[in-house]
Amino acid sequence: MASRPPTKRRVPRRAARGSNGAAPAAPTKQERVYRAIRERILSGAYGPGYRVVIDALADEFEVSALPVREAIRRVEAEGLIIYRPNAGAQVAPADPGVFDEEMTVLALLEGYATALAAPLLGAEEIARLREINAEMERAIDRLDSLSFGRLNQELHGMITEHCPNPALVGMLRDVARRLDAIRRTVFVQIPYRGSMSVSEHRHLLDLIADGAPSSEIEMAAREHKLHTVESFRAWRAEHQPS
Repeated sequence: MASRPPTKRRVPRRAARGSNGAAPAAPTKQERVYRAIRERILSGAYGPGYRVVIDALADEFEVSALPVREAIRRVEAEGLIIYRPNAGAQVAPADPGVFDEEMTVLALLEGYATALAAPLLGAEEIARLREINAEMERAIDRLDSLSFGRLNQELHGMITEHCPNPALVGMLRDVARRLDAIRRTVFVQIPYRGSMSVSEHRHLLDLIADGAPSSEIEMAAREHKLHTVESFRAWRAEHQPS
């Protein structure tokens, strides 16, 4: 049975002000509930199988049941919630096939984002990226997989944060968070590929530092992620019954 998260206090409505002093348009009731449900699922606060109770959310956000239902339908359309007979809305279970699909999407998006970001990465940023990669290598020597994973995310995040396309960066963040939610549930042993990953990072950073063509940088970044997909598929074949 999925554990229930801590009881949430009621969410007050706050009016923020923009840079010109005028209050921006407040989100609708449906939008406020939608954002909260989605955030709680992606952060792991609502784990797989958790029942999303309309009345409880309506009480928490001090709204009627209608905007809550509409918000849940939006989250359901994203595949984060499913409806079960006699149980209602529940957070969707983690699916190994979904991880495979999301990683493939991430490879395509991140490859393009890396190519766009490359010209905006100066000598200082590249030096820091090389330092992170060296720290990853030391983490391998210590058998410190947690530090390796954290540094890996930091390296990729630093590159893509320089991407000049905000919409693309937002999509990358969403995919990455969905992958993290899966890792935190049932796939905690997904391999990070250790030395091969560090070597591929080194090659990618050399391409960026040398001002290689964007198509070459995009292909290297994409293949790096696709190698992770291949590694996951091999892990899945070995650890799951046929």
